Amino acid sequence: MTFSILSVCTGNICRSPVAELLLAQSLAPFGDVHVASAGTGALVGSGVPEQAQRLAAVEGIDATAHRARQIDTAMIREADLIVTMARDHRRLVVEALPAAMRRAFTLRELARIADAVETRLPQAVADAGASTPEQGMCAAIGLAAALRGTVEPPATPDEFDIVDPYRRSDETYARSFEELRPAAYKVADFLTKAARAASV
Repeated sequence: MTFSILSVCTGNICRSPVAELLLAQSLAPFGDVHVASAGTGALVGSGVPEQAQRLAAVEGIDATAHRARQIDTAMIREADLIVTMARDHRRLVVEALPAAMRRAFTLRELARIADAVETRLPQAVADAGASTPEQGMCAAIGLAAALRGTVEPPATPDEFDIVDPYRRSDETYARSFEELRPAAYKVADFLTKAARAASV
C-alpha cells in the first residue's frame, strides 16, 4: 500500500511544488509515501521561478527539475490526501470530485487541525486497526476530517490561504514561503506520528 499526497495550487510552479518537495523530504523515511503536485490552471511544462528555488534551497531542496502539470480527476481520485495552497483550490478539487471532500484541506487548515487534535492520534490509529505506516497516515486524515468543524477557526479565513507570489516581489516570495514552510512541516510531523503509532 502506498500513501499518496497531492499538493495543489494554481500554476504549479511556486507554492505547490515547494510544498510537495518539503513533504517528500520530511516523509522520506517512509518508503511507501508518494508526493506529487499539480495546478488548477497549470503553466504546463514550466519550471519553478528562481526566487522560489532559492527559498527551497535554504531547506536543502533542489526544485530545478520540477515541471508544472495540470490537475485532473484521476489525480484527485488516487490521492489519499490533497493539500491545497488556498481555499479556492480546495473548492475546485471538491467540485471536480465531491467524494474527495474528506481528504482535501488547505495546507494551513490541516496544520491547524493537526496541532489541535494530535493528542487523539494514538487512539484514532488504534481504533482504525492500523498496523502499517500508510494505514496510520490514513487514520490521521480520517481523524482530521472528523474533527475539522470542532477546531477553533483563525481570526480571518484568509489565514487558511498561502499568498500567491507569482510575478510579485522577493518580499512576497519570502512571505509565501514563511506561510508555507511551518504548515508543511506540521503536516509532515502529524503524518509521521501517525505512521509511528501504527508501527508500535
